[in-house]
Amino acid sequence: MTVNASVGASASASATPAVGSVRDVPAAVVEGIARARNVLTVCHERPEADALGAALGVALIVEHGGGSAVPVCSDPVPEMYDFLRGMERVRSDPGDGSFDLIVAVDCGELARVGPILDRHAELFRSVPIVNIDHHVSNSGFGEIDWVDPTAAAACEQVTLLAQAMGVPLDAAEGALAAALLAGIVIDTATFQHPNTTPRTLRVAADLVAAGAPLSEISRRLYRSKPNAQLKLFGIVLADLETDGDRLVHASLTEADLRRSGATASQSEGIIDLLSQSETADIVLLFTEQGARTRVSVRTSARVDATELTGRFGGGGHPRAAGATIELSLATARARVLAEAKAILAAT
Repeated sequence: MTVNASVGASASASATPAVGSVRDVPAAVVEGIARARNVLTVCHERPEADALGAALGVALIVEHGGGSAVPVCSDPVPEMYDFLRGMERVRSDPGDGSFDLIVAVDCGELARVGPILDRHAELFRSVPIVNIDHHVSNSGFGEIDWVDPTAAAACEQVTLLAQAMGVPLDAAEGALAAALLAGIVIDTATFQHPNTTPRTLRVAADLVAAGAPLSEISRRLYRSKPNAQLKLFGIVLADLETDGDRLVHASLTEADLRRSGATASQSEGIIDLLSQSETADIVLLFTEQGARTRVSVRTSARVDATELTGRFGGGGHPRAAGATIELSLATARARVLAEAKAILAAT
């Protein structure tokens, strides 16, 4: 794996935590992680920078305290994150290791960790779980739950955790700060989304002070894409559909991936382009995944995205949410569009 050594470079000194911010971290989370010696950190399947950065970040925090940690994700790390040092450590399976704690990050429910849960059911049944998440729909599945919907990203929470535990943000030669800032950048669209709060900005400033290269991370995540990915974006955007002014939707098929030569992970970002519609209150992207369909939802302030995804067993945030539906693309699209229209009619 190719790693850009400039991203994650060490700073000369770690940042001082924002006044009061560390008090937002529950003592039970700090104590539980501090006691653990062998930790499995796990994020959701189909990962993005926030999930991966939080999983890697917790692992680095544990190791700084003298413990051992294995960061895991059911799906491979997308190539777009190869520039972040440490991502090569994220494994697709925990193996047969012995763990005394599982830390699940950025998962609204435990099932979001994907196939790892089925392959290691006994592990997840027998080992205590610390649940660190920022989704308002989180089901509270851990022995210890830290669910903070005011956090813009799970990486914002993990940054506060590091500060609460006395771990310098420039730990691991800067890999900690870079991974955490990448997660915050992706979940705020470089601080453009309304989930960005004063605390988010203070936490990000601490990470930049610790050496995280904000401009390079933003360029890599938002202004540097493979040609196949750009072609995929064009294919999907060309088939954008509207239902009046308030509902915009598009579909991504497996045939679109073959035609463009792009990978499934390179579809990331399409929904954000669709959500730039100046008139839409609900924006939908339907992604074909074999016999099932993934729907991504973005909404204006007039509509709660979780109201729609909750009707299909999904969740997320008020402005951004998603669900996986065990139906074909055509059937799922028809049903979700009908519910979306009903919500709009009532608002």
